Amino acid sequence: MRGIFDFFNSVDTYMYYPVLIIVLAAGGLFFSFRTRFVQIRQLKEACRLIVEKPAGEQKVSSFQALMVSTASRVGTGNIVGVATAICLGGPGACFWMWLMCIISASSAFMESTLAQIYKQKGDDGNSYGGPAYYIEQALKKPWLSVVFCVFLIATYAFGFNLLCSYNLQSTFAAYSFYDEKKTPYIIGAIIAVAVGYCLLGGGKRILHLTEKVVPFMGITYVIISLIIVFAHITNIPHMFALIFKDAFNFRAILGGFSGSCLVYGIKRGLYSNEAGVGSAPNASASADVTHPVKQGLVQTVSVYIDTMILCTATALMCLSSGVAYNEKVSGAPYVQNAVSTVFGKAGPIFITVAMVMFAFTTLIGNLYYVDNALAYMNKKRPPSKRFMNIFYVACVVIIFAGAIIPMDFAWTMADITMGGMTLINIPCCLILSSTVVKALGDYEKQKKQGLNPHFKANDIGLDPDKLSFWK
Repeated sequence: MRGIFDFFNSVDTYMYYPVLIIVLAAGGLFFSFRTRFVQIRQLKEACRLIVEKPAGEQKVSSFQALMVSTASRVGTGNIVGVATAICLGGPGACFWMWLMCIISASSAFMESTLAQIYKQKGDDGNSYGGPAYYIEQALKKPWLSVVFCVFLIATYAFGFNLLCSYNLQSTFAAYSFYDEKKTPYIIGAIIAVAVGYCLLGGGKRILHLTEKVVPFMGITYVIISLIIVFAHITNIPHMFALIFKDAFNFRAILGGFSGSCLVYGIKRGLYSNEAGVGSAPNASASADVTHPVKQGLVQTVSVYIDTMILCTATALMCLSSGVAYNEKVSGAPYVQNAVSTVFGKAGPIFITVAMVMFAFTTLIGNLYYVDNALAYMNKKRPPSKRFMNIFYVACVVIIFAGAIIPMDFAWTMADITMGGMTLINIPCCLILSSTVVKALGDYEKQKKQGLNPHFKANDIGLDPDKLSFWK
């Protein structure tokens, strides 16, 4: 098994350095300049659009689609992922995580706008779509769409759910009742049964559940984090000095690049906000909006919520607390130690509760994306109920297995499968970027005229007969 772990670790290392670092940075910068940094210029407009109601009754709103994508983004990565990046890469990982968030928000805008332009109409009148659909329709490469769907299923039904389950059970290690040989099995079984039960409710239940839970858990976590930061307010200047000093210590970075703060910041930032990965467009395509750019802008907010608010809350809370960070406390223990400096024994309990809420919504949001990919691979029709029941059983088994596997293997598999999606999606978005730029120009032109923008395919040179919407 050690040989297998080492092989996947070497694949993971090469995939992120140099390949993905170059692809993510180059892609994000290219999108930013092409859209004149739309993720910053139109941030106020993006926030306004979140509360815009859908045009039709019983339709999915921008807010609901945002909550589904945020449910998948906001998860254990916001707590354990950030803590792991600091413990293994150093405090400078925070800076590179922030920088990549701002740059990558443009990638989120691109992919979600494309998903809206090329979305499909279901039998019930609702819309669906994602990278698989714009790759097939715009690039005429259905085989590549299938490959993307395979990576998506591997990522969200396997890699991410393995890791999410492991991260959740690891938070219980702080309690006296924790037994390494028994407790992971018990926790894994409980998580698997709970998720399996929720899956019986279908997609609509996912939407309603995440719409209620995600805002509550995010706000509560940020408030607790702020309390801890202000309790150690005298440490804040030193904390920021530490972050920037470590971030620009290029001698140390180049000396051990694959394990540096730069690489960990990019890795854990991508795992957390998923900008450019190709996941959020699957939720974005379901929103009922009058112009594709609206949902593209809304999805940039999701990236900021995840990284600039929730990930930053974890980073500042941990670093300001002054507790030691090293490989031994990597992950949940580091966060629990930080919270304990203010809340004592109640600290680990709060983190456990937050992890349970984050993990549950992440697991459900992940499988929402998988349903979309399975439908595409089944000739764009939902698979049979029998197949889905078998598939959900397999997902439940994977969730159980995640609780009992080694930490490094869980992170490695999540990194590799996510990297595969990104290496397909970003280049496709680069090729199709002109379409998004034209759509953005059309949106901003109508806004200047004082109109509520409505999109028509032929306004930007697209054939309306080849699209399901935007006639």
